[in-house]
Amino acid sequence: MNTEKIITAPSGYLGLLLFFVLAGASALLGVAGYPVPAVILGILDFVVVLAGLIIVNPNESRVLILFGKYLGTVKADGFFWVNPFTVKRKVSLRAFNLNGQQLKVNDSVGNPIEIAAVIVWQVQDTAKAVFAVENYMQYVNIQSEAAVRHLANSFPYDHIEDENASITLRGGADQVSEMLEKELNDRLERAGITVIEARISHLAYAPEIAQAMLQRQQASAIIAARRLIVEGAVGMVEMALTRMEEKNIVDLDEERKAAMVSNLLVVLCGEKAVSPIVNTGTLYH
Repeated sequence: MNTEKIITAPSGYLGLLLFFVLAGASALLGVAGYPVPAVILGILDFVVVLAGLIIVNPNESRVLILFGKYLGTVKADGFFWVNPFTVKRKVSLRAFNLNGQQLKVNDSVGNPIEIAAVIVWQVQDTAKAVFAVENYMQYVNIQSEAAVRHLANSFPYDHIEDENASITLRGGADQVSEMLEKELNDRLERAGITVIEARISHLAYAPEIAQAMLQRQQASAIIAARRLIVEGAVGMVEMALTRMEEKNIVDLDEERKAAMVSNLLVVLCGEKAVSPIVNTGTLYH
């Protein structure tokens, strides 16, 4: 496999000056009555000198190939003259932004989800980008899609699906992005491409199960809230009974304690405000 070789090309201004000198000489020969040498010199001027002039813009490069052999890459920006018989492949060194399409895949527990990623990448090794793969732009698109699919298959969407999962697609965004970036760099290294950043841009359940999963999440949230309310209510009841016993406010038997606990739990755990009934008689009537 070819490795990148950076070369320094001669200034194009010298080549341009040589072009005008030879063009002038060709014109003088024609005027002097030497048409054949004038034509030959003019053809050589255009073929050898003018054809070798190239302009390399900032953050661009030219890969030079002579008769099937890789000569090197011009990465410096400016005006240059190179061998006119070389094939000059332009390769951009700018950062590209790939906004991946939404993919429908299954997570690690089999739930269908929709996922997409935004990937920022650039060419690091021009020789690999040109010679190691057929089309490096297409290679990036296909490998990026494969990496996102593999990532989605490796983790559950949320802890609701797998309570023992240490990383989820929804909850571990930073970790998932780091793993996606590493996998992409491993996949694209063959093409001389470096991934600068990779982020999940879209993540959702597939439409056919989205409503059911929403209801499941709501139910889980309600259960968690109820559990917290009950734990708090039990603590408050326990504290009330303990304080009453410490201060000898009233002496209750076990049956009345049970009734009091029941009433307090109803008041503290109820969804609506209760309407108390005031007992104007004794405690036992």
